[in-house]
Amino acid sequence: MDKETQIESIRNMIGEILREEPEYFLVDLRIKPTNNVKVFLDGDSGITIEKCVQINRKLYKRLEEMGLYPDGDFSLEVSSAGLDEPLKLLRQYKKNIGRLVEIQLQDGTQKEGQLTDVSDEGIVLEVASRKPANGKLLSKKKEISSQSFLFNNIKSTKIQIVF
Repeated sequence: MDKETQIESIRNMIGEILREEPEYFLVDLRIKPTNNVKVFLDGDSGITIEKCVQINRKLYKRLEEMGLYPDGDFSLEVSSAGLDEPLKLLRQYKKNIGRLVEIQLQDGTQKEGQLTDVSDEGIVLEVASRKPANGKLLSKKKEISSQSFLFNNIKSTKIQIVF
């Protein structure tokens, strides 16, 4: 069975498991050459380690029953998408409204700001910038502006951790 067929089969299994708990969703699924299956999940209110363990057990059992990997030659990791992973789904963007994010645009430009709105087409960031004073020095006053970005212009979006 090729990798794409394996991924599709596992996606379907995860979909069945998550159907019971619709507040959780699949973010990403990767299979490494060593049959290491990595599942990244999230939830509308986050996801706990305990929930990842429960889902891991259910999925592991289904993988064994399906015989997707002969002789049980696979490993399975189920974890949260994590703050260091880029946002991939509209649902992730929506749950992170109000947080500080950094986006990298397709042209390489980076912008940082507070995620204030999300639509099917793109996002709106509230960006703080310092205006030049006297043409040379940056003023101490920040100017806040709302800037819109279409998803097809965004290469990646990451949550910024603020302490």
